[in-house]
Order: sequence, then C-alpha cells, then structure tokens
Amino acid sequence: MAKKITNILVTTFWSYKDALVQNCTLPYLKIIHANLPKGSKIFLLTIEQQQFAISAAERQQIQDYLKQWNIVHCSFRYVSYGWKAYLNWLRIVLSLWLIMVKNNVRYVHTFCTTAGISAYLLSLLTGATLVMDCYEPHAEASVENDDWKRNSFRFKFLFWLEKLQSRRAKYVLANTAGMQQYAKEKYGVTFSHFCVRPNCTNLNQFSEEHIKKPTLLAQYGFENKIVCVYAGKLGGIYLKQEVFDLLKVAHNYWGDRFRVLLLTAHTRAEIEQMAANSQLDSHIITSLFAPHHLVPDLMGLADFGITPVKPVPTKRYCSPVKDGEYWALGLPIIIPQNIGDDAEIVERYNIGAVLSELSIPAYRAAIEKIDALLKEDNVNLRKRIRHIAEQYRGFHIAEEAYAHIYGS
Repeated sequence: MAKKITNILVTTFWSYKDALVQNCTLPYLKIIHANLPKGSKIFLLTIEQQQFAISAAERQQIQDYLKQWNIVHCSFRYVSYGWKAYLNWLRIVLSLWLIMVKNNVRYVHTFCTTAGISAYLLSLLTGATLVMDCYEPHAEASVENDDWKRNSFRFKFLFWLEKLQSRRAKYVLANTAGMQQYAKEKYGVTFSHFCVRPNCTNLNQFSEEHIKKPTLLAQYGFENKIVCVYAGKLGGIYLKQEVFDLLKVAHNYWGDRFRVLLLTAHTRAEIEQMAANSQLDSHIITSLFAPHHLVPDLMGLADFGITPVKPVPTKRYCSPVKDGEYWALGLPIIIPQNIGDDAEIVERYNIGAVLSELSIPAYRAAIEKIDALLKEDNVNLRKRIRHIAEQYRGFHIAEEAYAHIYGS
C-alpha cells in the first residue's frame, strides 16, 4: 500500500541566494525529500533582501533546479522594522495559510526561531505538526552581542515567541545537546522528541583532493609558508580586532614563514585598518570574497583555521559551519572556549587549541600548540582530523534525524 502524500512547509528568514539557504537549508531539504512518500511537495519560504535580488531569468532557473526534489519556492520581499514590516508579515502568513490549506500541508518545518514566528502561527491556524530545526537561542544572543537591550520590546517579544514555539513543537533538532537543558531552564519545556543535528559538511566537496594545490600555492605565494585561514565575517557575533591581535602574535612567532588567507566580504581598506590597529603588516594577508564552490580549494591551502565566534553564554549552543569544513580538510583550529560542542571536541581529541581567554598570553599559548601539531606527521594529522569531521559532521547524522520524523 502506497504511503500517503506528506506535504511540508519550510520557513526560513533568509534570502534564497544567502549562504544560509544554499549551505544550511537546501542540503537538508534534499535529505527530507528522500524520506517523503512519492508525490510529496516541500514549500520553501525565503525572505528576499535587495542585496540578493533575483532576476526573472534566475527565478526560472531556481524553479527548474528545485523541481528535482519537488521543492516549490515561495519568496516574499523583505521589509525592515516598522508598521510596513508587520503588514508584510501579515500578507506572508495569510499567503502561506492559503498554500497550506490548498495543498493539505501536514508539517511546518522551521529553520531557527526567528523564522519560527510564522511557523508557530501557521501551525496553530492549520493544526500542522511543528518541527523546529537549528534550534538555538536568538533573543538572548542579540542581547549578549549588544544588538538589543534586555528590557527592549524586540527582546521580550522574541523571547516570548521562542517559549511558545518550544512548547508547541513536536520535534526539535538542536545544534547541541545542551539546548535541552537551556529550554528546560529558560522556557520551562521538556521535549519528548529531541535530537542533536549539528551543521553538517559535504565530505565529498571538502576532501583531500583540495589540499595544497601547487598552482594555487604559487599563485598566492604560499609555497613553504604556514598559512592560517578564516572564512567568514568579522564583528557582530564574531570577534573582530581580537582576530588581528592573534594574527600579530602568530606573525611574531613564525616571522616571514607566516601568511593569512581571509575569505571574507570585508573590503581591503577595512582589513588594512584592522591590521594597522594591531600593528600587523598587512602584506602577509591575502583577502578575497570567493563563491562557495571555490572555498574548498582555497581553504585547502591552509595549515590551520580559526573560528572567532564571540564566547558569549548562548554560543554554547551553536554549531559553526566552518569547523566541519576545516576538519574535513584535516585542519587543526583555534577556537574560544565554550563554543558549541566544538571547543570540547578540539580539546578531547587534541586537534587544535582552545583559547582560555582573549589575551596575548592565551594567543601565544594557542600558536605554540598549533606549531606542535604541525610538527607531527602531516598525513597522519590530517587523517586524524578528517575522522573527526566524519564522526561529528557527516550528513549521516541529519539523515538519521529526518528519517525519524518523516520516514515512518
């Protein structure tokens, strides 16, 4: 007997072209699709910001691409805070409600609690099962990063909605096991269906064939150099000037043998100013913004990576995407303490250095630790670290989690 069609609405708060959709949403939707009965559809909500504008030709290409997995793209324009934003969200919720009713959507699957606001309302309106993915705190994180005040309306409203979502969700997929205790203490919720689903890595894409390509080493002047890589933003939820202070310590330690590769959208002028503030010679820094398909080759030029997530309390519950990519390429990392489960993994398996504090002595100790690791047999070191990626970041983790929800 054929299984009944199971249609799903997936909500995000991101634009389709955003890396958070391309790398942190679509791979999981493909896994979900593999667990659904034939003929089932996945309706994907994206909120399109101007910087990620989609042309008419691109829209058709997107639709054709997503059709392979029976994914229907439902995009709406982003409107910033104010009464127009509230009207816009009213329109979005009503439009999605109609889609759900017309297509008998049985599940609302939300990525992050910010997108969970609309998911919660739609679950209430339709009776659909609520699934919370990438579950971690956002309201308290915004306070810790000085974006909001704890007594602000924004904080109180989102924290209240996080509590409501947590109470209604039937299935919860968190980045770390610690979120179960956080939800119990902060929201007064105990989950019956809770699992850990970290940000997984495409281990085929980030593989040994991308390590130290000779032509690229020569192109960037990295031959016979110790190369540190960082892929991401500076500031906000990430450290900023502290990164350059760390790099200055590394340059003092290794001298002209040391080089830096920053894969970031920050301008060269911004980077040179931050380097100057730390008295770091910017000539050792190569900076460029690269599309994601080129990242494995570029990241593979490095000897170690850094994960400069701000060590605020809520970051105990995050899962940095870049760590899985570093590990898949066999790179040891430097990471602050209490960042998700990753800092503990680094210490337990001796695959990098954990910063006990943000200070020059701590940076020096971390560099010395990395230097000692790099003096090990390089092939064995990379294999040892690659195994960690396979164990803690492989997509088999997501496959098991989604099979539990949608495979029955």
